[in-house]
Amino acid sequence: MSSRWWGVSVLRSAVAVVSLLVLIAGCGSTPRAELKTGPGITADTITLGVLTDQTGPFSPTTPSKIKGFELLIDEVNAGGGICGRKLGMTIADHGYDVQRALTGYFDLEPKVLGFLDITGSPMMEAIAPDLLQSRVIAAPTSWSADLLGNPNLMIVGSTYDLDVINGLSRLKKDGLLADGDTIGHIYVPGDYGQGALEGSQFAAQQWRLNLQAREIPETGTELPAMFAQLKNAGAKAVFLSTTPKQTALGVVAAEAMKWDVPIMVNAVGFDPAMLASPAAPAVVKRVKVVAPFAPFGADLPGAKEVSGAFNRKFPGVEATAAVNHGYSVGLSFASVLRKACGNGDMTREGMLRAFRQTDHLDTRSLTGPLRFSQAGRPSSDQSFLVKPDLDAPGKLSLIDGPFTSELAKQKASKPR
Repeated sequence: MSSRWWGVSVLRSAVAVVSLLVLIAGCGSTPRAELKTGPGITADTITLGVLTDQTGPFSPTTPSKIKGFELLIDEVNAGGGICGRKLGMTIADHGYDVQRALTGYFDLEPKVLGFLDITGSPMMEAIAPDLLQSRVIAAPTSWSADLLGNPNLMIVGSTYDLDVINGLSRLKKDGLLADGDTIGHIYVPGDYGQGALEGSQFAAQQWRLNLQAREIPETGTELPAMFAQLKNAGAKAVFLSTTPKQTALGVVAAEAMKWDVPIMVNAVGFDPAMLASPAAPAVVKRVKVVAPFAPFGADLPGAKEVSGAFNRKFPGVEATAAVNHGYSVGLSFASVLRKACGNGDMTREGMLRAFRQTDHLDTRSLTGPLRFSQAGRPSSDQSFLVKPDLDAPGKLSLIDGPFTSELAKQKASKPR
């Protein structure tokens, strides 16, 4: 064997080894020079938008939700960021005004890769056409099944209808509801109330229930009269898809008429401030809340981690379950960002592809396992059953969850 041949052979072997090492390294991350990027991405930052209500009717829960975003962003950045870039967010307040929301959206949209939050159904409806046109991913603070048909929306957790079905299924399992019984459902108009009603209607069809549905405006105060009607109709349970003030009004009415009926409420219908009002004893005694995410401080892996991080970063600050919601949304966005980075495409089109490739996302029981690959279907069919608790952090304590029911699985399998 000549020394010349040996030298060439060694050189070729070295080149092959180096090429293999480069290939292996490339599987873990995409070199910056090859990464395709979109709006909101610079050489060292990925910026996400938050379009929320900081001064309007839904402002009480906003600080906790934003703190949940902050905790996730801190965690990601402490680990080196994503694709060598730190995460950041830009917040705009719309005060629950559609025109202000549109102004804020069109100001933020060119500057961000996606939206961690768009609060408010009227705002979402006004903005949705441009989301489709600009190919932006957004996570609305809504769990309406009607939104599942929009491929750009990231609905994190079970939808209103599935929470209702899981709640009613729990009553049936506990022997408090049987086939053929009468149930009441009081709901506000719009995607929240009507979406929740879809759940009780589905259960009524399957179990031959006599559903007594009552619609009430968001500012309506007719809850005592409606509860009296439902009592006279022999309702075995009442589901409320109302505002927190209306929830308190209805529960106090049931207490006044000494009607010992199970009362279940969607998460949107509960506010910890209710427990600082005269309605507190009745709310604690009678209400169960069905939610798409775990209560703050629950004895679950993810909830314990989040509450620990929250207390270290915000000592002495009151928290609500909205912290877990914000963190879960941030966790979902981070998972999509990492997948897009691995694909070498962090444009908005690349984000949408990565979004639909994201499946079996483990939130450590902050929600049920999330799947975004099935367009038109909810990301989870699992709910949490919780109860108001004056002594619990966030004023809610866990009864059960995440759990699902056969009926919820059946409903969730039907694409929108």
